[in-house]
Amino acid sequence: MTLMKSWVASANSPDTQFPLNNLPYGVFSTNGTEPRCGVAIGDMILDMAACEAEGLITLDEGGAFDLPCWNDVMELGPEVWSQLRARLIALLKEDAAEPEAVAPFLVAQAEADLHMPLLVSEFTDFYAGKHHAMNVGTMFRGPENALPPNWLHIPIGYNGRASSVVVSGTDVVRPNGQTKAPDADMPSFGPCKRLDIELEIGAIVGTSSALGQPVSVAQADAMIFGYVLLNDWSARDIQAWEYQPLGPFQAKAFATSISPWIVTKAALEPFRTTTPEREKDLLPYLREPSPMLYDIDLSVTMAPKGQAATTIARTNYNQMYYSAAQQLAHHASSGCAMTSGDLLGSGTISGPEKSERGSLLEMTWGGKEPITLATGETRSFIEDGDTLTLSGAAQGDGYKIGFGSCIGTITPAVKFPE
Repeated sequence: MTLMKSWVASANSPDTQFPLNNLPYGVFSTNGTEPRCGVAIGDMILDMAACEAEGLITLDEGGAFDLPCWNDVMELGPEVWSQLRARLIALLKEDAAEPEAVAPFLVAQAEADLHMPLLVSEFTDFYAGKHHAMNVGTMFRGPENALPPNWLHIPIGYNGRASSVVVSGTDVVRPNGQTKAPDADMPSFGPCKRLDIELEIGAIVGTSSALGQPVSVAQADAMIFGYVLLNDWSARDIQAWEYQPLGPFQAKAFATSISPWIVTKAALEPFRTTTPEREKDLLPYLREPSPMLYDIDLSVTMAPKGQAATTIARTNYNQMYYSAAQQLAHHASSGCAMTSGDLLGSGTISGPEKSERGSLLEMTWGGKEPITLATGETRSFIEDGDTLTLSGAAQGDGYKIGFGSCIGTITPAVKFPE
């Protein structure tokens, strides 16, 4: 697919992340106004609440856009999602019939504050990138035992905390926790010393499934409303002490950052691709009926406080071993009810090369091989004041489908009350 032209001039630039082909959904406010739904187009935001009030956009459920989240629209399902996208394209395309009626409801992104685009119902994080799993497993168990026996058969995951999912730009407080040095007799309590990122894509569940009712991979794909960039911040030293035998807990509970724009499946459709060739056949309920992954270029930068940013990783979402649809189908396979607003983290996205590793744990091989930034400083893990930025876009013919940025700055740990 080539670039669809819009009468919004900035949407036709090859440099914009938000051409007419994209139309991602977010929540914004301006000059002290209440947060409400908006759609990114070029360097502008279309005020959906104002368009609805003016009768330019209507849904069966009135008032769906004058809210600080997209959950009400998500629950209306794929047919309404498709109708909404078609109406937006009709209003914003180059030869639109009524641009003068829409123009007053465009707001400059530079003048807007962005908020969480959805109310997260529940958060599940997966461990579904093979290169990441091989790297981490090799560090701790050796290459011959890097993957646990179930890994090639099942998308491994754990239930996280919806309460600590935050929008890009929110500072992240360094967590306190319990750790134990290898030569210590007793654990100690204090600030995390091995703070890390995890470069991920988050899938947002739009329509729910009933308790006791499994869904197929195809049904799961239809349930997904869209995707965001996701950084599942990780306290590696806390995790190392606590994760046996039940997996991550406090090491992952303190913050998960997402990008402010939800990119829809429709926008990503031209970039579908298949998951990698299977080393072992999947059980029938997990097999892809059609391509379920996406070709999305991803990158990570790190910037010490007041310093320039250095790109520390570049990779692609097509490296995932399991797609979001497979993860969702597995999640519901036991009869677990999936809820509109559920967020599924892909797991860390790493490629085969060192430059493609999506976590500092891998980049520095557990801290043994520090990376050097453009400033000359070195890092094994994240220090206070560092800003980490995740970026991503699918590259089309003369356009790209971007997510905006997923940014977080680390602030010092809070002193624990005595």
